[in-house]
Amino acid sequence: MKRHHKIILGGFSTLIIVSIIVIAILLNGIIIKQNIENAALSQQVSELQSSTNGKINELATSLIETKQSLNNQLEGINQNLNSTNTKLSELKVQSGSDFSGIIKEDLGSIVIIRTLTEQGSGFFIANGYVVTNEHVIASPNGNVSEVIQVVTSDNRVHTGTLIGYIKDLDIALIKTDGGYSSLKLQNSSAVNVGEKVVAIGTPEGLSFSATDGIVSAIGRTIPGTVGTYIQTNAQLNPGNSGGPLIDENGEVVGMNNFKLNNSEGIGFALESDKIKLGVNTISQELMNETLIS
Repeated sequence: MKRHHKIILGGFSTLIIVSIIVIAILLNGIIIKQNIENAALSQQVSELQSSTNGKINELATSLIETKQSLNNQLEGINQNLNSTNTKLSELKVQSGSDFSGIIKEDLGSIVIIRTLTEQGSGFFIANGYVVTNEHVIASPNGNVSEVIQVVTSDNRVHTGTLIGYIKDLDIALIKTDGGYSSLKLQNSSAVNVGEKVVAIGTPEGLSFSATDGIVSAIGRTIPGTVGTYIQTNAQLNPGNSGGPLIDENGEVVGMNNFKLNNSEGIGFALESDKIKLGVNTISQELMNETLIS
């Protein structure tokens, strides 16, 4: 009876030990499997993190490139705006909305011409030489005056000496004191219809007055003259004759000559090329020199 119990007890102990071993093996397998799964999970996490970092870097790079592209576009827009503003400023100057600076600069070259019976305008074309209309220094009976005064913008009165004149061009050249700046002539071929101009002179005895307008037409011919004329709507009145018609650059495009009777806004100025021709013809014939190159 005692032996039987020992056998039973011995078998039971063995069973317990075997069970423990089996459990240990199972637990170890579970742990190993868990470790493998954890390692796989860590690998996946690492790969996901690496992929995410890569995408973040790509996104950051794309954002930087997009920002740079936007900055470049913005810089281009700013450049276009600056260019547009510059062109608008140039257009504003070209539109002749304000001739005050030009008039101020040219005024020292413009003079009043006086005779015993007439008064008109003129301007320096070379040092000490003034050009004006022939009819400004002619009396009502058509005789050219021998007494000529030249009044400069500084209100000084100078004696003028007639060098010569061309009646068909209605142009006269006068010598007076030097020291005053001369106006530059623009080429007639460069004058365009529609451009802004200013007529400066002494209308109705109002010294050194300016009226603005546009070039209405070019190349006008008038019966009884050999000149070609610029038609302008700048107001011309008695006293304006002989004064300059200047452009936006302060250059002479014509010499104010006459307007149509009983009309407003239809005035005519002798074209600059004809002024040059007339002055040089007089100076070459009577002084053997060319005043305007």
